[in-house]
Parts: sequence; C-alpha cells; structure tokens
Amino acid sequence: MEWSFQTAEELMAALRAGEVTSAELTDEAIARIERDDKAINAICVPDFDRARAAARDADRARARGEERPLLGIPVTIKECYNIAGLPTNWGMPLHRDYMPAEDAVQVSRLKDAGAVVLGKTNVPVGLQDVQSFNEIYGTTNNPWDHRRTPGGSSGGSAAALASGFGALSIGSDLAGSLRTPAHFCGVYAHKPTLGLVASRGMVPPRVPALPADADLAVVGPMARTARDLTLLLDVMAGPDPLTFGVAHNVKLPPPRHERLGDFRVLVLEEHPFIPTGSAVRAGVNRVAGALAAGGARVERHSPLLPDLSEAATLYTQLLFSSTVARFPVEAYEQLQIHAAGLSAEDQSLDAARLRGMVFSHRDWIEANGRRELHRHGWRQLFAEFDAVVCPITPTPAFPHDHNPDPLGRRLDIDGVGYPYFDQLVWAGVATMPGLPATAVPTGPSPEGLPVGVQLIGPMFEDRTALRLAELLEREIGGFQMPK
Repeated sequence: MEWSFQTAEELMAALRAGEVTSAELTDEAIARIERDDKAINAICVPDFDRARAAARDADRARARGEERPLLGIPVTIKECYNIAGLPTNWGMPLHRDYMPAEDAVQVSRLKDAGAVVLGKTNVPVGLQDVQSFNEIYGTTNNPWDHRRTPGGSSGGSAAALASGFGALSIGSDLAGSLRTPAHFCGVYAHKPTLGLVASRGMVPPRVPALPADADLAVVGPMARTARDLTLLLDVMAGPDPLTFGVAHNVKLPPPRHERLGDFRVLVLEEHPFIPTGSAVRAGVNRVAGALAAGGARVERHSPLLPDLSEAATLYTQLLFSSTVARFPVEAYEQLQIHAAGLSAEDQSLDAARLRGMVFSHRDWIEANGRRELHRHGWRQLFAEFDAVVCPITPTPAFPHDHNPDPLGRRLDIDGVGYPYFDQLVWAGVATMPGLPATAVPTGPSPEGLPVGVQLIGPMFEDRTALRLAELLEREIGGFQMPK
C-alpha cells in the first residue's frame, strides 16, 4: 500500500494497528522526495539520516507501549524555524551558513509529540514575498503547474504537502503566509489567534531566540485535511514556557456547533481596494452554496462588519511600519522625504505603505487604538455570526514573477493588472485584528488550479473555524493529488 497521501490521522491508526512502521513511512516519504522533488524543489534542507534514526526510535517507543500524538508521523518544517544542526538563513545569502544551537519551541513540541522531521521547506528571501524563491535554494514550483508559484512565504511547506512529502508541516503567517500557499496548492492551513501559539525560535538568523510577542505574526499548522489541522494545532498551542507558560495553560473552547445547519455565516466576495477574480469568486460561491444546502444561515451583508477600507489601511500601515526598523539611516531619511511629499488626498494602499514605513511611535499608538476599535467591532459581529467566509487572495496561483523590484510587479486579475502587494488586503482582514482563519480548498479553477477560501472565526475560538472547515470538507471534498 502507498502511504504518502494518507492523512496523519489515518497513519496514526495504521501505526497503532501494526499495519506499517514509522521506518517504512519515512523511507517511503524520502523515496518520494528523492524521485519528485527535483521538479518541485520544496525540501531545501533534507535531514534524512536523522529522520530515519527518529523513525526507528519511534517504532521502539511504540513497541514499549508509548503513545504520543504524532508518534512516528513524517513531517516537514518551514526553513525559518531554528533546528539544531541545520542551517537557518531565511534565504538570505549573508547568513547562508548560520547554524542555530537549539530547536525552536515548536520544533521541540513536534519532536516531543513523536514527529519525524524529514527536513526544512523553502521560503522567499526574508519571508517577504507571495512566492518562494531565493538565491541559495532556488525556486519552488507549484505541484499543479510548475510554471506557477506555490505561494509564500510557506510555499515550500504547501508544495511538500501537495506532493506527498510528509503528512504535516508547520509554517508562519504575517501577510497570508500560511493561507495563500494553502490556497495556491490545494491544502489546508490554520492561522491561529494572535498569541495562541508560542513562536520562540522562529526568528531571523543570528537574532537571539527570545520569547518576544509579535505584533501581527503567528505560527501555525498545515495539512491535507481539516481534522489533521486540529491534531497539529493541539500539539502547537500554548504559551511559551519561559513567559506566560509559567502560570497559564491553554484550554480552547469547543466549537460553537457540531452540525453544518447550526452555523451562522457571513459570506464576503468584494473588497473595496481590489476586485475578486472570477475563479476565486466561484470558489466563494461554491462554499456559500454548500453552506446553504447544509442548512446553515448564510448572509451576504451585515452592518456589523468593520469597515474593510479602514481595516486594509490600518493593516498596511502596521505591517510596513515593522519593515524599516533595520534600514540604514540614509534610506530611512529618503522614505521620510517621499512620505512628506504625499498628498493628503492620497489614500491609496501605496500611500499607506509609505506612511507606515515612517510611523513615529505616536503614530503607531494611534493606529493601534483604532485596531482595538476594530477588534471590538468583530466581537459584536461574532455575537450574530459564527464565521466569515471570504477570499484569501483575488486569484489562483500566478506565474513566477522574479522582478527584483516587487513594487514593479503587477497581479493579473481577469486580464487587468493591479499593484502586486494589494492582494494582501484579504489576508489582513483576519491578521490585523488577530483573528483565527482556516484556509479550505474549494475545488479547481477552470484552468485546473486549486482555489481556496478562508474561514475567519472569533478570537480564541479557533475550534469553531476548524470544525466548520471539517464539515465543509465533507460537503465539497478536499485535497486531490496533482496529476
């Protein structure tokens, strides 16, 4: 039997029943990587010798009667996580040979749960692109169409899952970096509530691995089914043992509902800053139809929805305010000059990016106050609804575009070009207020490319979005192996 596209849940059952060993699963995964990854280039740092040793250890542990959540399951890990003995360079040539001394907290949690780490997956330079290519490891291709990107920055992880290179992976998300690759590759991902999952050790090379709180960024699970997302989130969730973990434990509330017909869902397909392409619009409507057919209450509009225009501007400013912290003084001063020349009437996202880059601390505090008002607005909305369905990006996976000036790139939406970074506004709907969001495949586009949507849920009610994802998977199907 071939195991590579079985779910983690199915593999755990087979391991417990003695139908397969971890060593056999690991050997099969490695053989598939060695056969198929030349064309995909998802696994940028293989760790096969240690994986085989870990698999043998897992089999011995199971023979002793041990039970752990991921005991013997082959997984991959995004390159940006520190793993002792492997390079962590974020695709930056200056740090090509940097080798951290200890594992990131999430790597430790996966290993403690019994996972077998096959290696690390490719990323864009500095994790700052909607694609996954860099000078060190090259370009990762979309398994469904090698001429297209798998997304970024967790593109290597999504491509690995879609190609059968391990049952699970972990990534990170600041601007859709979990959700966009899942959408582009036909797999599942979950952006947890901000602060739910500790991220220590997911840091740029040579930066001390301290338990700092991120403003927008999270780390989270990726899988080929919604149930596997929940399995992996349960391993990952919880505060850092060096800080809040000293006194706090996490107990996530159960999902609000177990039946599809009990859910109240707001469906969005239009954004004021960018149009939604026809393929993604069809995916949103496919989900809306499945919800209605299952008896859920589906609405298309609500006065409770926080203003998406202001939210996109706030998100853009907060996102880009953090990108210039280490800029040379001269470069920062040039940005200030350009920002000072903006017209007060210019409320474009390009202007918001530039203004955010030169935020003073006073500016940031004011923007953060407005963010809190949006969070309160979402709390009011989630008193009336259980989830929001909306796009992740306006299009399916687009062709590789390695223009060294990202601001010069254009995103083709049904034949019309739009600024490349404007596609991030849909990711920001959940990221800016820190809400959980689950990426769910909806089926193929007319070109045969995967299309996904995100299910946004109430803060710290991650299981609600995950349960809805599981119910939708039953209705519209989920992962399909690329041809």
